[in-house]
Amino acid sequence: MDFRTVSFGHPDAVALNDRVQLEYAERYGDDGDATPLAPAMFDPPRGLFLVVYDGQGTPIATGGWRSQDANGEGYVDGDAEIKRMYVVPEARGRGLSRRVLAALEDDARAAGRTRMVLETGTKQPEAISLYLSSGYQPCAKFGFYRFAKLSRCYAKPLRPAVPPPPAGPRSAVR
Repeated sequence: MDFRTVSFGHPDAVALNDRVQLEYAERYGDDGDATPLAPAMFDPPRGLFLVVYDGQGTPIATGGWRSQDANGEGYVDGDAEIKRMYVVPEARGRGLSRRVLAALEDDARAAGRTRMVLETGTKQPEAISLYLSSGYQPCAKFGFYRFAKLSRCYAKPLRPAVPPPPAGPRSAVR
């Protein structure tokens, strides 16, 4: 698998975003996710957008994060919001979503973000299962869908990576 940082406006990101929007529309019976998004929201260091390619160079998964700080939509200072986590149906069951999620968390942590947040819906039980099994906990609703009945919001603290202890001689205990 080849993980590449791309613009949210990159043709492969756009194509996969179109596919996930169709899936949202099928699951929820509407036009998909209407959250306003712009490519610049995912530009480093205030965000990141990944596309995963298989061994033949075919784009098969995406995920991004964007910085959020305290505002009227329920975010708090230091938030990194996950957007557009998606794996094409023919590539599911290989652990890609978990690997994308870990890469996004690592990058947001390195950028100084202190909490990863996300919004999903009740008609995406596999997403909810992924997030719960990855240490996310339900939290107060935020964002574009904070008043939607089917919306569920989750958060996970992004603790700084702990460096290994320095190597050196051990003193004997007597």
